[in-house]
This record gives sequence, structure tokens and C-alpha cells, in this order.
Amino acid sequence: MTAESSFQPLEPALAPPDPSLAPSGPGVWLVTVSASYGAGGSVVAPALASRLGLPFLQRVTTSEGHPAEPGPCDEQLSAEEVKATPVHRLLAHLTQAMPTGPTQSPPSTHHQDEHLRGHGEAAIHRLVAAGGGVILGRAAAVVLGKDRGFHVRLDGPAERRIAQAAAIEGISEDQARERLRAADKARTAYVRRLYRCDPAAASRYHLVIDSTAVPLDTVIELILVAARAHAK
Repeated sequence: MTAESSFQPLEPALAPPDPSLAPSGPGVWLVTVSASYGAGGSVVAPALASRLGLPFLQRVTTSEGHPAEPGPCDEQLSAEEVKATPVHRLLAHLTQAMPTGPTQSPPSTHHQDEHLRGHGEAAIHRLVAAGGGVILGRAAAVVLGKDRGFHVRLDGPAERRIAQAAAIEGISEDQARERLRAADKARTAYVRRLYRCDPAAASRYHLVIDSTAVPLDTVIELILVAARAHAK
């Protein structure tokens, strides 16, 4: 691990759910985590779900619509996230539009956006209806608004995120730098295209942390304390 990275691997067995943090009464217990590449969202979000004893909904994945068990997920772009980016969909749209004989007209870009937005939001609303959980990505803070759930943003300087991502994923910093460019661009484009807003805007979150400045296990504890205070 490089000296710049504050990432410390968590213990293999995450701590059991904390009864004092469990939801009580009819209110929904909901935490969303938005994280730039290398900020540690893939470590922090599933750990929060495990500590709170809640379902965990990952970024857009092939298991769309089904809360995943708390466990490993990736910092890098998933194949489904790549498909969800505007550039990929534009190329697919143009390919569909090329004349190859009698065909129906391809769906409009607006229709594709509506379909993609509905597809991503359906899983969020199902989780809320079922009583809550921890959501990573999916523009969940934008979808839900500040009146529903506790919303967290993890970020940090690019070079420190590169170092931390290399440690998390067990790759070189050069590889992490390439993944950072791709992931940050795609995830920002997803939110800007579908919701016309900046996912990094601090006003959308209850808590913003530079998660490269302190160990990720400390980040988890900070979020748990803040979430408990917010729920009172």
C-alpha cells in the first residue's frame, strides 16, 4: 500500500448489527452512499448494511431490483454501469438507427432515458417500501430527496483516491488512474443526463466526508454516529 492511501482493510468478519442503531417504530431506516471512484464506497456501504442489519442495494448491476447481501462490490464500473452511460447508449442508438432493411424506428433518446431512470428507481422504491436499507450509488439521494433517508457523499483528492483504489482493488496506481477517469466520467454523466444535477453537490447530502483523509473503518463509525443522531 502506498504512503498516500489511508485505506485499511476491514476485519473479515464485520461487526454484528448494533441494536441501538436498529430502526424503531414505523419510520423507514434508510442510508444512501454516493462515492467517487477510490473514495471507498464499495467498502463502506456494505459494511454499513452489515452493522445496521439492513439490506444492501448495490450500484446498477445485473441483479437489478434485488437487494444484495452485504459483501464485496467493486470500486470500478460494472458492465451494467457502462451500458447505462450516455455515450454507450448514444452509440447503441446510432447503431440501431442504421438502415439494414425494413425495421421499426429505434426508441428516442428521451424514451431511453425514461426507461433507464425508471429501471434504476424501481429498486430504490422497492427497498423503501420493504422498510429501508443501505443504497450505494444510483443517484439515490437525488431520487429520494433530503426528507427521506440519511444521505452521505464520499470523495477526496484524485491522487489520494487513486492510491486508495489501488489498495482496495489490488491493482497498480496506473490502472487505478485509468479506472478513475472512466468511473468518475460515467457516474457523473449518469446523474447529469438523467437528473440534470451534479452528484458532487454538497447540498444534496447530510454528511460529506473526505474518505481518503482517515481510515475507512473510521469513516464507517462517523456515518453510524451521524445517522443515529439524525434519526433522533
